[in-house]
Amino acid sequence: MPPREPSPDADLAQQRDVAWMRRVQSGDMDALALLIDEHKNRVTAGVARMAGPGFDAEEITHEVFVRVWKSAARYEPSARFTTWLFTIARNLVLNEIRYKTRHPTVSRDALSQEGGAMEEGAPEAGVRPDSALLASELEEAIDRALQALPENQRTAVVMRRYEELSYEEIAGVLEVSVSSVKSLLFRARTTLRELLKQHLE
Repeated sequence: MPPREPSPDADLAQQRDVAWMRRVQSGDMDALALLIDEHKNRVTAGVARMAGPGFDAEEITHEVFVRVWKSAARYEPSARFTTWLFTIARNLVLNEIRYKTRHPTVSRDALSQEGGAMEEGAPEAGVRPDSALLASELEEAIDRALQALPENQRTAVVMRRYEELSYEEIAGVLEVSVSSVKSLLFRARTTLRELLKQHLE
């Protein structure tokens, strides 16, 4: 399969992000705010899936943009801005996972939610309770399956499936070749199909 060519919209987004980063490099906080508004939701979603339960995705996302500000002087648009951004996000997620592995704790939030999740409100209007429950169970199963993958495979899946990064961008984040990314995704999808078999039948 030939490499996917960047769409005109992606090129325009890259030009916009680079222009904002040039302003950030000169100390423009308004430009940083524009970058945050544009990318915060994607970063938070990606962090949540890379890190898994037990981590504060919002807090990690905040730290990502703190790093963007502090590292702005070193930014060069040799790769897409999103590649650079998600490289920062991935490194912070890995740091958090390592720290939590060395300092295991049970959060108060987790304790307060345990056994109480089913008491929070009714299913959405227009959605049958059994349908809502099945959708919720499938989403939880997918998240559990993702967390069972090796870190590189999990990151590749999140970047490709949820963030829609190209193979080349994922290769930049993981610092591997494009063929390695394709291999990671193939192995990850094979594992996910096996783990989710009972939910997909």
